[in-house]
Amino acid sequence: MRWKGRRGSVNIEDRRGRGGSGVRIGGAGGLGVLAIVAIGYFLGVDLTPLLDETVSTAPTGETRELSAAEQEAGQFVSVVLADTEEVWADLFRTQLNAEYDPATLVLFSAVTQSPCGGASGATGPFYCPADEKAYLDTTFFATMEQRLGAGGDFAAAYVVAHEIAHHVQDELGVLSQANALRAQVSEAESNAISVRIELMADCLAGVWAMHADSRFDIMQNGDLDEALNAARQIGDDTLQRNAGRVPQPHTFTHGTSEQRRRWFQTGFDSGQIGSCDTFAADTL
Repeated sequence: MRWKGRRGSVNIEDRRGRGGSGVRIGGAGGLGVLAIVAIGYFLGVDLTPLLDETVSTAPTGETRELSAAEQEAGQFVSVVLADTEEVWADLFRTQLNAEYDPATLVLFSAVTQSPCGGASGATGPFYCPADEKAYLDTTFFATMEQRLGAGGDFAAAYVVAHEIAHHVQDELGVLSQANALRAQVSEAESNAISVRIELMADCLAGVWAMHADSRFDIMQNGDLDEALNAARQIGDDTLQRNAGRVPQPHTFTHGTSEQRRRWFQTGFDSGQIGSCDTFAADTL
């Protein structure tokens, strides 16, 4: 992916390196923790309680300098965020005759707070409609590569684009309506609505990718495959199977590997926001 030397976004809130919390990894070992983190996020479940014996947070009261890798990750996310801002501003005008109000993206290390609750490695990247901010610990990119087999810069860009797509849903009024409905139905029905929300975000991420490449010439050979592979690797069925469980569709909250791959491809092929209406689709 071509991103170095390009404009970054001003809508970044970088909390990394600040004092207030630290993380200590205990007996399970780093990779064991990463596995719990990845499975917890992509199954839509905060597995922080399972980390009590392996990860503890304690106040440090100190700030630290960001490593070179952290600085580069921050620059990368800033460039991708800037691309989402330009693309969605243009698409809102041309396809919806509306104005796009961009989100803020919060970078954090280990733990932070949001109006939607505490954020940690076990919650993974997420979007909080209460403050219209996306939250991301950039070490999650290493989790994707090491534990999920979903490495590559465009796979990481897909993660950013997916979270910003939830903000797009918020701007469209889709997210509030869907979440209000989820609060009124059974758990299984709520999960089914969640799947449609997530697949729509995958599709919108595909729409962004197509227009970002057309506008900025960012994609290189293999980039689309990286994004599609990431979508496949984080399907509910694949993650449950990799965790030693028999896939249980009624518990799915993000969609199957094939569904996630297909909806991203749908958005990429069409470039149209209207093609991402998963709520109107008879089959997913």
